[in-house]
Amino acid sequence: METPLLIYCAGNNPRFDTIALKAGFKLGIQLPRSTMTYQPYFVDQDWKNPDRAAYMQALRHHRPAMATVLDLEQKEQLPEVLSWAEEAAQYIEMVVIIPKVFGIIPSIPEQIGGAQVILGYSVPTRYGGTEVPLWEFSGWPVHLLGGSPKKQKILAKYLHVVSVDGNYANLKATKFCMWFDGVKWSQLMRGDEIWGKDAPYEAFQRSCQGIMQMWSPANNSLHRSAADARKN
Repeated sequence: METPLLIYCAGNNPRFDTIALKAGFKLGIQLPRSTMTYQPYFVDQDWKNPDRAAYMQALRHHRPAMATVLDLEQKEQLPEVLSWAEEAAQYIEMVVIIPKVFGIIPSIPEQIGGAQVILGYSVPTRYGGTEVPLWEFSGWPVHLLGGSPKKQKILAKYLHVVSVDGNYANLKATKFCMWFDGVKWSQLMRGDEIWGKDAPYEAFQRSCQGIMQMWSPANNSLHRSAADARKN
């Protein structure tokens, strides 16, 4: 299994951004309404309230490597989505098109305006998601949008996942002081000396390390060896 590029996508808190960067993550952000201390690698637009002019201006200013465009929610939207992608391609290397319509993927080009096209799979959550079956993404490089680390890892068994983004670990850390070790979630104990205002940062740092470990080639090889042993 290919190890994807891991992207922490939140912004608005330089301390969390710094922790993610030190752990080996790239940074992502939703523009144009969020703020960021560091140069973003990945940029997402507000799919519920798209603002094309403001978004393209943000892309021109930040020049990220990757960026999404308007979600493809209806077949009639294809020309508009491709127009967004053509404009965005002036400022980025990879454009992420997010198909949410059955049967539309064959109509999407592999390159637009010199930028590589990557399909975005919106991992189903309460925030949103796609109902397009996984097999329609076959043969395409895929970027996973959101979802938990566990769900993302499961999807990587069936899709050619080249990158993933999310802020699930951040939410767990800030709301519950919970951290992910690569297998399970645990909560920092109240008796721990680090409990207090710094606890969410400690929990997030541990989760970043755990997520990195979960995706590491050595860990993938270990799981494959264990699976082969069970078969034999």
